[in-house]
Amino acid sequence: MEMSQPYLYVHPVSGADREAAAELLGRGMADNPVHVMAYGGDDRSRAHRHAQLMRTLLRSSPSLRIEGVHRGEALAGIAAWAPPGHCRPPATTRLRLLGRALTYGPGTASRLLSWNRRWARHDPDEPHVHLGPVSVDRHLRGRGIGGLLLLRHVQRLDATGVEGYLETDRPEAVGFYERFGYVVVDEADVLGAPTWFMRRPVV
Repeated sequence: MEMSQPYLYVHPVSGADREAAAELLGRGMADNPVHVMAYGGDDRSRAHRHAQLMRTLLRSSPSLRIEGVHRGEALAGIAAWAPPGHCRPPATTRLRLLGRALTYGPGTASRLLSWNRRWARHDPDEPHVHLGPVSVDRHLRGRGIGGLLLLRHVQRLDATGVEGYLETDRPEAVGFYERFGYVVVDEADVLGAPTWFMRRPVV
């Protein structure tokens, strides 16, 4: 008898689900090139540290919107975005993030600050929706979960007539985002890893 595949469904992430979202972002992004350079250590320690940082971000960023994909009962993917005018977290959130980063030691905190500043320099001046963080649990990559999240996201952009923007340090992600209308507008070396800055014009 053939086993049925778990059902995928998209839903807003709020409340207690944000804890699971932070853990997923930690696991899913631990092998990102900039994360490897910023956090150092092994895969498990990077996942733990990034999950702590994401927990701080998600708890203290009221303007951040988050959607998740459940695969059966388990959270399988996350896409967060900031609406126009809220591209960067407020000062109180940045202070909390800095406090968390400092618990990792001065070297790691310095690298995290450098990373954040390099990315912030490329933020567009025009009104835009800033996509990120986005992640799919690593053992579920390649199963259409990221595509489902992005399809929903760009449909929302088209419906509201707002430009999209994102950063990625994963080379394979560039082509993925291009399939949803994003184009590379700049590149930079961040902590020794290439980063691509991408915009999606208003359709």
